[in-house]
Amino acid sequence: MTLFETVFSGNDAVYGLTEGAINAAIEQHGADKAISFPNTAYSLPCYYAVTGVKVGTLGELKEALGVVKTLMTREMRTHDVFMSGVATALCAEFIEVLKYIDGATPYEEPCYGHLADAVIRELGVPLVTGDIPGVAVILGKAPTTEDAVALVKSYQAQGILVTLVGDVIDQLAEAGMKTGANVRVIPLGKDVTSVIHVVSVALRAALIFGNITPGDAGNLMKYTMERVPAFVNAFAPLNDVIVACGAGAIALGFPVITNQEGVSEVPKSLIVQTDVSKFNATSLEARDIKIKITNIDIPVAFASAFEGEIIRRGDMQVEFDGSRVDCAELVHTVDASEIEDHKITVVGPEADEMELGSKNSIAYVVKVAGKNMQPDFEPVIERKFHNYINCIEGVYHTGQRDMQRIRISKDAFNAGFRIKHIGEVLYASVKNEFDAVVDKCEVVIYTDPAECTRIRHEVAIPTFNKRDDRLKSLTDESVDVYYSCILCQAFSPSHVCVVTPERLGLCGAVSWLDAKATNELDPNGPCQVITKERPIDERIGEYEDVNEAVRKFSQGALEDVSLYSIMEKPMTSCGCFECICGIEPFSNGVVITNREYAGMTPLGMTFPELASMTGGGVQTPGFMGHGKHFIGSKKFMKAEGGIERIVWMPKELKEFVADRVNATAKELYGIDNFTDMIGDETIATDPETLVAFLTEKNHPALSMEPMM
Repeated sequence: MTLFETVFSGNDAVYGLTEGAINAAIEQHGADKAISFPNTAYSLPCYYAVTGVKVGTLGELKEALGVVKTLMTREMRTHDVFMSGVATALCAEFIEVLKYIDGATPYEEPCYGHLADAVIRELGVPLVTGDIPGVAVILGKAPTTEDAVALVKSYQAQGILVTLVGDVIDQLAEAGMKTGANVRVIPLGKDVTSVIHVVSVALRAALIFGNITPGDAGNLMKYTMERVPAFVNAFAPLNDVIVACGAGAIALGFPVITNQEGVSEVPKSLIVQTDVSKFNATSLEARDIKIKITNIDIPVAFASAFEGEIIRRGDMQVEFDGSRVDCAELVHTVDASEIEDHKITVVGPEADEMELGSKNSIAYVVKVAGKNMQPDFEPVIERKFHNYINCIEGVYHTGQRDMQRIRISKDAFNAGFRIKHIGEVLYASVKNEFDAVVDKCEVVIYTDPAECTRIRHEVAIPTFNKRDDRLKSLTDESVDVYYSCILCQAFSPSHVCVVTPERLGLCGAVSWLDAKATNELDPNGPCQVITKERPIDERIGEYEDVNEAVRKFSQGALEDVSLYSIMEKPMTSCGCFECICGIEPFSNGVVITNREYAGMTPLGMTFPELASMTGGGVQTPGFMGHGKHFIGSKKFMKAEGGIERIVWMPKELKEFVADRVNATAKELYGIDNFTDMIGDETIATDPETLVAFLTEKNHPALSMEPMM
């Protein structure tokens, strides 16, 4: 058969299976039976993105199948092949959603199946920063288990997010390779229809970040082609269904690379590469993905794919824990004459001199020198240590300053990894990322307990205290400029963050000092200086020069913005915000929920549902995305009365921000332990119960002026 006939045949086969499955489900459950994927505001995500129509029952699913049938034209034209590919993908989504009827959990470890909206938002920042430079979809069974492992590890070492469908999942399990979202190797499912779950990620990214209107299929496919760097590796043998699915991938702009001989190639779209060891290079070239290579002389892999890796106690060789013993991590600016570039010193015992499973002290001082280096950049560099060390395969890092914890796994230790290699990673990463300000770098790592105690108490803590005093004095009024941040425009073309000392970027990852450092490092980069010399309305934080910058950086999509109001010209949101805040009319306050919270809020909406109204770079009065640390800011919703308006947060989030929120409430309003007056899911998830609780606590929001 020709390629066209193969696609049509595969499309017909999947359509027939889908039609039979829907009819059987209706016969068993009735046409009014509700259907949905869990933890998404888009139902069904792919069909809704393509057609603009939401599907919520089996009866509506059958009607939707009729619409899919209209895409299955049979002219021997490229357009017809692509539409049949899209139709095949939509049929796969219909088959998959039937597996979730009545809240069923059809996928068991290691397979994930459907990925929640929150996962997509978590991927937003690393995708736009390039920490995840691409998304690989590996489908089928590799020629050998060794080929499967080598291919996945090659992508993993480059930071590529890998998704798996079919027998390759069993091959990796057979080899004992770790998989999971925390190492960015996600097995979706064994059936070929489970490939739709990664397609769903791509299409929801367009809705969440790109402000693509559901049903605008042309711009939807343009967005995925230009902004979602995905590609498919399909192992031989290919059947008609796989080829039809591949046509759908190509329609979205995702090239398919296969080792199936005899396939009619389509330049840059369907590529035959018979040597599986060259799949990686061929795929990156086809998708025009450029990998920034950092060679670090360590005996294990180093890549962003390992940032989420967790080292369990039973898998641990040694541990360093600042909550139990003296530890510290510090950047110290010195004169160039005082240090030797690339000198790594370990003062104290090495890992192979430590008892298996033991808890030890560690303190590392990274000395830096450079004519453009400033002390304000020290904490910016320090915060990156968490990312750098977590990128080491088999090494886990959490915390910062003098409360960090590090674990080295037995596997990494057996591969030859030692404490000195932490120094190599810190040296190479700092020199690579901060080369504009760091000319020389030397690392001293202390493991001698007495030296760690000295460094922590005599050097690190006094430095941290001095910095904190400096940061406390940094207010929006005390600085002459703010900064833009347009990192997220890779996915959300019209979004612009305005970063101030008291309002960090909504992703939670960019503070005013971070933006300042970024601008110093790359004056033409994503963080540009914004003056604040022409105030329009200081109550809501509106400035003419800020508006001019926003118009420029949003390419005219945004006219004006306020910094301190949720109701009047609020700042836009890209979609990868840590939290979302929305007005709660019954209590005259606001509800805040965070991405990690999967439950219901008193607004009658979950985080994904609230977020679907707010992302994509649009202004939504009454709702705003923001970072966790902004919650305790004196500028949080200042125009509407500030943090006194907060009436509800998930318990975990409330505990996380309690110290700062309570301190701000005490300073501004004289209220002690304000978070005790804020509801959470253990108290109420409906407005009536929440208002009763707030009344009992005499919450100030109840007596404030209405916001609407």
